[in-house]
Amino acid sequence: MTAPLALTMGEPAGIGGEITLKAWHKRRVYKLPSFFVIDDPERLAALGAALGVQVLSREISEPGEAAGVFPTALPVLRQPLARSPTPGKPDPANAPAVIAAIERAVALVRDGLAGAVVTNPIHKEALYSTGFAYPGHTEFLGALAGVAHPVMMLAGPDLRVVPVTIHLSLAAALTELSTTAIVRCGRVAAAALKRDFGIDRPRLAVAALNPHASEGGAMGSEERQIIVPAIAQLTAEGIAATGPAPADTLFHAEARKRYDAVLCMYHDQALIPLKTLDFDRGINITLGLPFIRTSPDHGTALDIAGKGVANPASLVAALTTAGAMATRRAMQRAEV
Repeated sequence: MTAPLALTMGEPAGIGGEITLKAWHKRRVYKLPSFFVIDDPERLAALGAALGVQVLSREISEPGEAAGVFPTALPVLRQPLARSPTPGKPDPANAPAVIAAIERAVALVRDGLAGAVVTNPIHKEALYSTGFAYPGHTEFLGALAGVAHPVMMLAGPDLRVVPVTIHLSLAAALTELSTTAIVRCGRVAAAALKRDFGIDRPRLAVAALNPHASEGGAMGSEERQIIVPAIAQLTAEGIAATGPAPADTLFHAEARKRYDAVLCMYHDQALIPLKTLDFDRGINITLGLPFIRTSPDHGTALDIAGKGVANPASLVAALTTAGAMATRRAMQRAEV
């Protein structure tokens, strides 16, 4: 048995509340691990009533109550909002509560009271007015954990990708790309695949940056100067890394049989194939933290918020994966 998962509220004007209610409502169908949500109980009750999602929620005072409550009611750890949210219209007044929910989830998991952090999507623009200084969840969680370089993995049923540079403009990503960054991501990814996914000898494919892997330098020097030395270093450390492989031939079905994850050079090189293959079930996993964190791999979907049409599949996958990772780590600790 592991501690229940801590699920954050995310942006109150987005679809986080809806997919949370829908996921719990089908908890038996999805065989979900126990979780509690850090949210405003009144807003969840109002949302469920407005959407016609019949979910009984029950406020808990501490995470230890969640497992007993979960089979019959959605456990809610109160995080009050400043204002009642309007679907599709983020209110900066509620930003402190959104941030506090993340901070509380991290504190609870680090204290051993929660098994993992699962985050609903945030609306970063609404948070910036409060002084939030991070490009996204990944960097904020790294700061809370004291980890300078957390690593993002996007995972779906048929593909795992790790972008070496993440929330940067394309021009800035090219400036930041380095052999050191590729090696760091490769090490963390290989360790996570072994620890959390049970892959004894992980195989990493390393994507090229330029078209056709630069055609021997005709279309750029980054492969020769940055990527090839990184692959050589990873290989020297005993990590099975191959490449650089042209990105346009790296993600088809036959190619995916040859690796367990791909190191991609920039954000969209990783996310476009993942979301194309399975938009609904892709998730975000932050590697390199001293705790487990997963998240749906989609945004707040403000355009459909409050309409009752949001698909909870990605959140379900995030909860299921976090639960499996927490169980695997608990078993590993028990064996020591």
